[in-house]
Amino acid sequence: MKLFDLTEKVALVTGGNGGIGLAMSKAIGEAGATVVIAGRNEEKNSQSIKKLESLNIKCKSLIVDVVDETSCNQLVDNVISDFGKLNILVNNAGTNIRKRPEEYDLDEWKGIIDTNLISMFTCSKASFKHFKDVGGGKIINIGSMHSLFGAPLGSAYSASKGGVVQLSRDMGVNLAKFNIRVNAICPGYAYTNLTTALTEDKEMEKKLIDLHPLGRLATGEDVAHAALFLASDESSFITGALLPVDGGYTAK
Repeated sequence: MKLFDLTEKVALVTGGNGGIGLAMSKAIGEAGATVVIAGRNEEKNSQSIKKLESLNIKCKSLIVDVVDETSCNQLVDNVISDFGKLNILVNNAGTNIRKRPEEYDLDEWKGIIDTNLISMFTCSKASFKHFKDVGGGKIINIGSMHSLFGAPLGSAYSASKGGVVQLSRDMGVNLAKFNIRVNAICPGYAYTNLTTALTEDKEMEKKLIDLHPLGRLATGEDVAHAALFLASDESSFITGALLPVDGGYTAK
């Protein structure tokens, strides 16, 4: 029995051109899916496609600005035009600015909410008709530990990621009758571009590691394997759920 087989599926991964997004694109592609990675940076998209193609993964990249509804709608339409269907949507695009709550400019706050939360709603809405047309689908939203609790810096990020979990629960309930499963993954601290400033400081890196009972930070592959499970038929009775992939951080 071949588990987690995604042969003949088409997956769209926003922010799929680096870090956790690229790791998820790789895992989903190695399971047999055609993968479309979407990002703003054409050069970064192209480099990521070369990496995936070297692994014989069927893939393509598309330009998108996830804070623009027209761009998100066009992105999904292009996937359908190129491949005839869409089965899996991974809402991964995200950003962060680490400041105290009173230090944010309103434009900074709105920018984080737009990128981390509203884009997930917009891309999901754009995908809805196409999921219905193929009899269902999977939406995987990338949250955070900060979906669940606060932190000294980054209240805009925490607010956006808290919204991701509640959006996933709500859509999971409302879209279930269409056989559309919606779930959220909440990674622990991981080695990504968003945490480079923290992990390059070895003293800070050790503090972060010590927060995780398993004694290390997450890798892209840790999150990618969880995404592969949620993308596959093996998770067909799971919707509206959040899956911490955090080395025991939130359990502690």
